[in-house]
Amino acid sequence: MSFDSLLIANRGEIARRVARAAREMGLYVIGVYVEADAREPFVDDCDDALRLDTSYLDAHGIVAAARASGAQAVHPGYGFLSENPDFARLVEGAGLTWVGPSPEAIAAMGDKIAAKQAARRAGVPVLESREDAGGVQDADFPLLIKAAAGGGGKGMRIVHSRDVLAEALGAARREAASAFGDDRVFLERYVAASRHVEIQVLGDRHGNLVQLGERECSIQRRHQKLVEESPSSAIDEATRAAMGEAALALARSIGYYSLGTVEFLVDDATREFFFLEVNTRLQVEHPVTEEVTGIDLVRAQLRVAQGEPLGFEQADVLTRGHAIEVRLCAEDADAGFLPATGVLAAFEPVAGPAVRWESGVGAGSRVSVAFDPLLAKVIAHAPTRAEAAARLARALEGLHVGGVTTNRDVLVSTLRSPAFLAGDTTTDFIERHRPARRLVLSEDEWLVATTAAALWLQAQHRREATVLDFTPSGWRNARLPAQSVTLREHDEHVVSYAARRDGTFDVGDGHRATVISCTERVIDLEIDGRRRHVRVTPAGERLHVQVSRGTVSFDVQARFVVPGTQVPHGGLIAPMPGVVLAVRVAPGDHVSAGEALVVLEAMKMEHVVSAPHDGVVSEVLVVPAQQVERGATLLSLEDVL
Repeated sequence: MSFDSLLIANRGEIARRVARAAREMGLYVIGVYVEADAREPFVDDCDDALRLDTSYLDAHGIVAAARASGAQAVHPGYGFLSENPDFARLVEGAGLTWVGPSPEAIAAMGDKIAAKQAARRAGVPVLESREDAGGVQDADFPLLIKAAAGGGGKGMRIVHSRDVLAEALGAARREAASAFGDDRVFLERYVAASRHVEIQVLGDRHGNLVQLGERECSIQRRHQKLVEESPSSAIDEATRAAMGEAALALARSIGYYSLGTVEFLVDDATREFFFLEVNTRLQVEHPVTEEVTGIDLVRAQLRVAQGEPLGFEQADVLTRGHAIEVRLCAEDADAGFLPATGVLAAFEPVAGPAVRWESGVGAGSRVSVAFDPLLAKVIAHAPTRAEAAARLARALEGLHVGGVTTNRDVLVSTLRSPAFLAGDTTTDFIERHRPARRLVLSEDEWLVATTAAALWLQAQHRREATVLDFTPSGWRNARLPAQSVTLREHDEHVVSYAARRDGTFDVGDGHRATVISCTERVIDLEIDGRRRHVRVTPAGERLHVQVSRGTVSFDVQARFVVPGTQVPHGGLIAPMPGVVLAVRVAPGDHVSAGEALVVLEAMKMEHVVSAPHDGVVSEVLVVPAQQVERGATLLSLEDVL
């Protein structure tokens, strides 16, 4: 069972995380990648890497790669095939060591319906649920539709009334089939004011089993976690002990070993807790448990897979301080958290304060709709919850990121929210407290951002000048005239500046700026007596400018609009990049406001584009299976006369 080489059947930040732990243990690390990932950082982190001609869901291809590479063990990471018992059996059948629980435990817990039955037998409280929607009564609403074969928010829908149940079931089944290869779903009582609290368990093959405390993962969007922390600020010692015992009872009942997470729903009003599911793998949020316990969970997984005992007991598990993790994702929070794509022109974490960055991308990485939108996990650990939140917020604000829209601003707003700091973190936090989804800057910060952009541009123009390159920008042999540049970031900013003979600039309405130094990536300037050091990254006609609270991305407006680039009048555009699943209308159709027109899919999630008003479809510009970019015109809708 001992092994000295490991194949990681995954990609991105989790592949890098597993590779780091494996290298520290002296293991030879082997990766797999698809063509789209050939230049991504996780490939470079491996001692050897094999290309897959298919996908990360190709179980036979991955096992063949493991055998060809000489790997002796396979770590699945999370997502993809990590909770697929057939893949685990295939790995073991090839004479390789599977890093995870037994295929039997995966099968027992991977099916959410069977897992609820097992929890009930183990004496763990569960929520009422049903597989058949035929007997649903009006009094049963609201209901939550969930995929039987997986989680992560895919195949999940909240349904408030009978008239939308059939359509929600259809969409949930399609998402479940796309994400997990299994379209089974079930319906469960929906608890609106609730908390998502989970218990980390860890066992070895010698019968030792411990729980490592709880993580609260309540703050979510689209039924997917955004913020995770340990310990929970809402769980008292009695509830904590009861949940820990319930998790251990369920794990013991199925002979569980390796890492696992028993997830519970806690009613915020009554503090009752109910079993949700077991994740038979490493969790995205595992670093918060590592930070408060000091236990390297990936290392522990690998040691258990090698047949070693845990080496400690429940009484030895101690926690210290507070840890918070956020998921930095490629998505547009201001547009309903829809996925975003593109090439990262900049991705530079700040040097301080000290936090833990777990990232699978870097400057130049391409973000596509083919994979999960997670760019990085950022984790702060501190003596108190308030300090952890403040440290994490400052680190996020300091990240210089551009080229792809991210949820960074809503994460910072959440961490600084009085409601969050007070522990009011139920699953409806985003809807109830509405943290700012866009960067909010003061007048002074806008002045810094726009001045830095304008003066960086003029310096760049002088560097590129081929005639009279020794003269300042806008030079004349008389008084130097004012120049201007138009920048757009949601709103339009016209920045005027005039060079003075002493080398300084008059900017806007009475401001004075001095450029201390300016390179291709940094401008150091003084504005009204205050020194600023600003990072700037150009990307085509866009400038990504770093200020104290985040990155401002400006479109540098051309003087003239290129003909043909305008969106047609009445055109409905794609709110996200994706694949057209269905077109439900044809030219000449009369539609009503709110009627579904086009269904898009991106990152295994569906989005319906609906009619904004009553009208007549004049033109349909897309067909099913077509790939579209964000902003592409889908169809034209004329007003009803």
